[in-house]
Amino acid sequence: MAAPVKKREIRQKLPDDDENDVSSSNEDEEYEIPNEQGIELQVEFEGRNPQDPDYHGIKTLLQQLFLKAHLDLGGLTDLIISQNYVGSVIKQSEETDESEDEDNDINDVFGITTVINVSDKQKSFQNVLCIQQLRDLLKQLADEHATDAVNTLIKNVLENDSAQLGLLINERFVNIPAKISVPLLENLISELKRATSKNMPFNFSYYILICKLYKTEDKKAGKKTKNKNKNAGNEPVSILWSNAEEEIFAEEAIVSFEFSVEEEADSGLSGTWTETDDEMIPYRRVLLFEASKLQSIFDKIQNQFS
Repeated sequence: MAAPVKKREIRQKLPDDDENDVSSSNEDEEYEIPNEQGIELQVEFEGRNPQDPDYHGIKTLLQQLFLKAHLDLGGLTDLIISQNYVGSVIKQSEETDESEDEDNDINDVFGITTVINVSDKQKSFQNVLCIQQLRDLLKQLADEHATDAVNTLIKNVLENDSAQLGLLINERFVNIPAKISVPLLENLISELKRATSKNMPFNFSYYILICKLYKTEDKKAGKKTKNKNKNAGNEPVSILWSNAEEEIFAEEAIVSFEFSVEEEADSGLSGTWTETDDEMIPYRRVLLFEASKLQSIFDKIQNQFS
């Protein structure tokens, strides 16, 4: 487990709150979320800095993102908690928890938004096993799935000691609306600026974001295509982003590549399909974008989802 951390609770503001300081807001974010039976439930969420009790919840969220990747998720979770001055977890508000059944776990974590420095230059991070594993994973994925040009660029960024690289983690459970990303990202940008002003290792030149998405394939069209045994890649495919705001990140990326994770167990989107339904194939898309674009990306997200 991580060492004791400095506790600092933050409740994210509503998008239309008049307060300018997210960290000082006392408002909760309220959503109507469909449950497994399709009934809408009103849930109030709050965002605050990660703490030790959030360990298992954060690790579960990392598991649904990285699946079976060779990665020390426990070590990565400890690192996220230890740098609790940057990043937020989504929790159900304490007032809601007190009014619910005793079976509810107040330590449940519904989302995590943070940044990890994966630059080789950071010697204090380089000795952390999970950081080296993250670097190796990014290189392996680029080798296997990116074009030669994209692969070269990503490796150059990873090996460039003068340009720090941050892994942006933006993970939450399905059905939590994209508008919750607005206060979370706003708070993250503010914390990154504060950390950089104190000479902490968060002055990034680039960010990498691993997105979850799903592609639907028309079963009838797929059968016709298989019978012809050609032009399989020409069939129209629709894309569903697990976190809708990440499509805006994709629009601003310098380069990207993607790969199917159909062979791996994925808890990110549950459901069953009938013979007439389009099948949803889980993918991961890796985005590389300039750190200078983060504010403008946030502005677009704020405009679209507030």
